[in-house]
Amino acid sequence: MTSQVSSPAEQADGNDGDNRPPAGGDQRPPAPPAAKEVRRLDRVIIRFAGDSGDGMQLTGDRFTSETASFGNDLSTLPNFPAEIRAPAGTLPGVSSFQLHFADHDILTPGDAPNVLVAMNPAALRANIADVPRGAEIIINTDEFTKRPMAKVGYETSPLEDGSLDGYSVHPVPLTTLTVEALKDFGLSRKDAGRSKNMFALGLLSWMYHRPTEGTEAFLRQKFAKKPDIAEANVAAFRAGWNFGETTEDFAVSYEVAPATTAFPPGTYRNISGNLALAYGLIAAGHQADLPLYLGSYPITPASDILHELSRHKNFGVRTFQAEDEIAAIGAALGAAFGGQLAVTTTSGPGVALKSETIGLAVSLELPLLVVAIQRGGPSTGLPTKTEQADLLQAMYGRNGEAPVPVVAPRTPADCFDAAIDAARIALTYRTPVFLLSDGYLANGSEPWRVPEVDELPDLRVRFATGPNHTLADGTEVFWPYKRDPETLARPWAVPGTPGLEHRIGGIEKQDGTGNISYDPANHDFMVRTRQAKIDGIAVPDVEVDDPANARTLVLGWGSTYGPITAAVRRLRAEGRPIAQAHLRHLNPFPRNLEEVLRRYDKVVVPEMNLGQLATLIRAKYLVDALPYNQVNGMPFKAEQLATALKEAIDD
Repeated sequence: MTSQVSSPAEQADGNDGDNRPPAGGDQRPPAPPAAKEVRRLDRVIIRFAGDSGDGMQLTGDRFTSETASFGNDLSTLPNFPAEIRAPAGTLPGVSSFQLHFADHDILTPGDAPNVLVAMNPAALRANIADVPRGAEIIINTDEFTKRPMAKVGYETSPLEDGSLDGYSVHPVPLTTLTVEALKDFGLSRKDAGRSKNMFALGLLSWMYHRPTEGTEAFLRQKFAKKPDIAEANVAAFRAGWNFGETTEDFAVSYEVAPATTAFPPGTYRNISGNLALAYGLIAAGHQADLPLYLGSYPITPASDILHELSRHKNFGVRTFQAEDEIAAIGAALGAAFGGQLAVTTTSGPGVALKSETIGLAVSLELPLLVVAIQRGGPSTGLPTKTEQADLLQAMYGRNGEAPVPVVAPRTPADCFDAAIDAARIALTYRTPVFLLSDGYLANGSEPWRVPEVDELPDLRVRFATGPNHTLADGTEVFWPYKRDPETLARPWAVPGTPGLEHRIGGIEKQDGTGNISYDPANHDFMVRTRQAKIDGIAVPDVEVDDPANARTLVLGWGSTYGPITAAVRRLRAEGRPIAQAHLRHLNPFPRNLEEVLRRYDKVVVPEMNLGQLATLIRAKYLVDALPYNQVNGMPFKAEQLATALKEAIDD
């Protein structure tokens, strides 16, 4: 979905809004007696929760798409089990999707939902601790029978024992109402009940005045080969909408106006991090005028990039699903040797398997993008949960001195620009490059302004075409390791070009000629030269947001950007001065980073690991960076960070 926003960009009111209750006082003029009340809100946080087979991700995705088309700013947090079908009705099997949307600029999926849709007892039990008192809870009462409740430890029904008295509870027999709405379709009760998520989506769409045409078109397209199923889902969706319109239990509906002041003019669409990253790789291939080659092995949460790129053969994209991680990167490195923009995608466990070939790419000095979508570890760890714990692996996880640039996007939409930036570095400096995203960015989504082609950088490269060195006797030869004096990059020679034959392999190269060399002095020179090439990569200075000459700096990288910025806004709204800086380039660091760090009395580094960036900062700059760490598989909450930063300021 796309939406046109033509208002100029304006800064939000200094607060991300994550900790504010929805503004309900600004109501429309009184409606006729027969009409339901409509209240205006500035933001809403909704969480859909149910079994992993209840379609919560699809429901949340559709609500998000309609919200994006309406023009709200938004941020999402999908959360689902690692199993394809976890045990039904159990706490480990709960899948949820949280959406925060607003009429102003927001940065996070929100700390706590204003509305929880609980499809069964497990969903209620797993999520009730996050729901603040006074929030609305829509409960599918059909599932609250003795056995499902006992399965998650409810000895008595929470609908009857008073435990939900502090909430605004809407008991709705979603399954029964869905089956009744579909009685003319000839479906069994079980098959008809599968559409209860569409009934819930219709109800929520009515409550928050979401568009409906896009969802109906989506359902008809998704089930085009089964038109009866498509129409049944559309009927369930409409029934949910009509239920909200006619039932007395929902006396109020809500409106959240488009965020017309939050965005620069342009064409916008909702986009996830993995989709933005795939589009960025395609754009990089186009701007480099090179075929894009992906050698990959499926792994959560990176597989969506492989799926998406496989759809775009018309843009010169070739995708190869290999038999394992080692074969995948080997094929990608072969494509790089052959003159293509080569990419391999993976997550932490796959990076470990690819490490030897990444070292080979360092030795061969060929451009290669290693896209690592981080997840909880170690080993298989938490495949569907997020973490930032692979930074040191990306920096040092190879034998020998094998330096590799590291780039990290900050938001789902920023994955597009980060992919292009990583390609720029790889192509310009002839080096493998790590692009470190994570599960939070990969699966989360936000509005993205579709750029014009002329806004994208020119990434075209010049391949070697002939001799580049003259010997003492006047003979002209090709030296594969003769370097560009500015970038220290070696020439890129496409195989088959007459006169450019040269050796490749993992054994140390002789400077210039590329011949095998065991000479100690040559090895020392080559190691230092490869390091100098990485150290000399041109990256922008880090920008500091410090409007009040603060004494405390909060420094982040990757997906912590949203929670950190939201927390900083809260503290500034309270009159507490605090500065913020965020790193995209982690190797090499920006050249002004040391000067920035030394301006402040305290530097706090929040990370979803046990302090990996803080360790690097301390080692390189001898600055007492104070780590603030979390490794629970979930992103930081803004309120949690604000409290920690407040303590750092006051200490």
